[in-house]
Amino acid sequence: MSDSPISEHNGQGSTKSQDQNPSNEQKTQMEQAYRELQRKMRIAKLGEDIKHKILVLSGKGGVGKSTVATGLAISLAKKGMKVGLMDIDITGPNVPKMLGLDKTDLTVENGQIFPAIGPYGLKVISMAFLIEDPDKPVIWRGPIKLGAIQQFIGDVAWGKLDALIVDFPPGTSDEPLTVSQHLPGIDGVVIVTTPQEVALLDSRKSINFAKTISVPVIGVVENMSGYSIKGKGEPNSLVSLIGPEGVPIESKCDEEGNWSMTLDLFKKGGGRLAANELEVPYLGSLPFDPGIVRGGDDGVHRIVAEPEGETAIAFDYIVNNITNSLDEDSSTTLKII
Repeated sequence: MSDSPISEHNGQGSTKSQDQNPSNEQKTQMEQAYRELQRKMRIAKLGEDIKHKILVLSGKGGVGKSTVATGLAISLAKKGMKVGLMDIDITGPNVPKMLGLDKTDLTVENGQIFPAIGPYGLKVISMAFLIEDPDKPVIWRGPIKLGAIQQFIGDVAWGKLDALIVDFPPGTSDEPLTVSQHLPGIDGVVIVTTPQEVALLDSRKSINFAKTISVPVIGVVENMSGYSIKGKGEPNSLVSLIGPEGVPIESKCDEEGNWSMTLDLFKKGGGRLAANELEVPYLGSLPFDPGIVRGGDDGVHRIVAEPEGETAIAFDYIVNNITNSLDEDSSTTLKII
């Protein structure tokens, strides 16, 4: 018997040889195909394991989108829900720093990445966990960036969640499009804007983008809506201040002499105007709170530091509006406990 490689007939009167042992290149291709199949199966299962998926977008930078996404996730987790937060901003990931998780090392088992655990059991994944030098810029072309996003969706061991919040970089480019194509069962997008009327321009882009990719708009959140100041004076007396643009603002002291007023540092009404003109829900406003800035630097979110404070109450109001919207649009309700 010949010990030559197995021969097979090609139906044309000739034979060709095949080596039973695949080459290293073939092995690599088979392993990659197997990993891709596993990823696709896990992504399909996300539709069952994660009840609600909410995308947080903004038309421009500097509106506090990551702060809002993080606050929404913490507010939901604070109510006893199982919540995940996915930071899709590849080039400027800030979420771990805001939550005090920037020194966390992730665990990888059986090809899956296990998220970091934040306040109230919040599960967090971010590109920041994978960058060795935080001062070195991430310069990736589109295909590499999109491949990383697919891994974030399919290779992370989220487990069963009540909600997954996805935080994006500013704009309407590759990242939200990739997520919309690969994450099953998206409930909708939350648009973050600021009070200026000019914010209407950027909000319109984000809302029209959501409509283009056939994802519902849950509503608009107005961040940095106003700065509240408080003081004491004579009981039942009037206190007058010169507000923005030189407009006087008055407040009456209560019987104990306490007074408060809100200064519209960035004008007001841009978020509500955008929502009204584009016929989408207005979810509410968040105050201009210096504590948010300090908390982001210190790694303790304002909601965690002051769970009964003005900012936490504002986030709870917005979260209630979001969950009420989901209750109306889905038979699988996201209940507030």
